[in-house]
Amino acid sequence: MPAHHAGKPRPGRSVAGVPTLAPMPPSHLALALAVVAVWGTNFVVIKWGLAELPPFLLAALRFAGSSLPFLAFIRRPPVPWPRLAAFGVLLGVGQFGLLFLAMRSSISPGLASLVVQSQVFFTIALAGQGLKPMQWGAMALALAGMAWIGWQAHAGGADLSLLGLLLVLAAALCWAVANGVARAAGRVDPLGFMVWSSAWAVLPLTALSLWLEGGPAAVGQAVAHASLGAWGVVAWQAVGNTLFGYGAWNWLLARHAPATVTPAALLVPVFGMGASAVALAEPLPAWKLGAAALVMGGLALNLWAARRA
Repeated sequence: MPAHHAGKPRPGRSVAGVPTLAPMPPSHLALALAVVAVWGTNFVVIKWGLAELPPFLLAALRFAGSSLPFLAFIRRPPVPWPRLAAFGVLLGVGQFGLLFLAMRSSISPGLASLVVQSQVFFTIALAGQGLKPMQWGAMALALAGMAWIGWQAHAGGADLSLLGLLLVLAAALCWAVANGVARAAGRVDPLGFMVWSSAWAVLPLTALSLWLEGGPAAVGQAVAHASLGAWGVVAWQAVGNTLFGYGAWNWLLARHAPATVTPAALLVPVFGMGASAVALAEPLPAWKLGAAALVMGGLALNLWAARRA
């Protein structure tokens, strides 16, 4: 199209390869809300699965389900094998293995959905980019919220232990490192990247399960006696949370500026804590709501600062 015929870019389009900051159309906004609803309520689903399956086995089944059935007909993206393996191990063993281990008995689903969002600040720190004054303030708010949670863990709250908090923070750090590996891969097919990288998580998670969760006999018995509900959890983890969630989110990021899409992620802890309160009767005392307000306020301030920049 000649230059003098070009009008304003439509929402979600790009100018010179740079996504615009136009609002998402209603259908795209609905998709973003569906993704964060899946991600938030997934913490309750994880807890249901952990009632029958040990954590590393549940994680192994999840990543087997999101990779092995699809390798035959989804093309491997042009990404080096070491990078695919690094992302798969960081996401599978580091993020979800540690998260599931913590959620088995050391932290409630609602708090886990909140604490794991610290990956945002780990990602910023690992990127090595200078922070603007407003972002320093955002980090201070979030750290205050985490410190409040840590104090409650030290005091021995019923749904939180210091070990659980540290495990989820370690999971968030692994997620942040995985984000850096994904960025280094460049613009590739997000579904193919998830499928082929997920395959690399299966063997180490299976090995950890066999080593730490009772050996082959105990693991085989857990699989053989898993109920239909437990297999539903595995299917939801593999298809709903991993392939739909990450695939749809990356599809949105390919069509809109990150500053337009990522604010929706602030609703993940809202869905997580709300679903846990409704489905699992997780209490929401004043200290928990206050800590959540500080952490989410820090996340919101950081997103606003990034959008202004």
